[in-house]
Amino acid sequence: MTRIILSLIMAAAFTLNAGAQNAEKARKVLDKTASIISHKGGASADFKMSGAKTGTVAGKISIKGNQFHATTPDASVWYNGKTQWAYMESTEEVNVSNPTEAQQAQMNPYKFITLYKSGYALSMKTLAGAYEVHLKATSAKRSIKEMYITINSKSYLPTTVKMMQNGKWTTIQISNFKAANLSDATFTFNPKNYPDAEIIDLR
Repeated sequence: MTRIILSLIMAAAFTLNAGAQNAEKARKVLDKTASIISHKGGASADFKMSGAKTGTVAGKISIKGNQFHATTPDASVWYNGKTQWAYMESTEEVNVSNPTEAQQAQMNPYKFITLYKSGYALSMKTLAGAYEVHLKATSAKRSIKEMYITINSKSYLPTTVKMMQNGKWTTIQISNFKAANLSDATFTFNPKNYPDAEIIDLR
């Protein structure tokens, strides 16, 4: 009986240790990815987003730190780290808001580079030529409950971000990542460029 108990304890300890090592490997992969994406001058990429709420939308995104600017054929979104402006081509309206973490992530597939550092349990598995990192929220307050990030094992650039909120999944495919030198003005709405737009402040 004593041997059985010791064997169970050792098996449990091994499982916990293996899980901790896997989580540490996942964190190291995300750390390297974050360091590449967080280019001091900023970066740009193409994206394609699909989900029950958004349908399928494709466009371009520019990022710099926590700031982003996304454009699609129907809309443009600017976020300067505090305020977000969303312009709809069809209505010529600009909605001004202070977006939540989840709202930012829906428009900025690179939001995970700050999310993973706290509030999530990490695990990872190796695919053909890629890592798939799984983030699972450890707090009920997190609006994004789960994320899967597929990262190229050679370039360490993410190719797919899949996130769950309100029980529904949104998938964002990313391509053509390029480092850039972007002005902070890129991430702030300029009303002079949209003289006929109606500005609606939702803050």
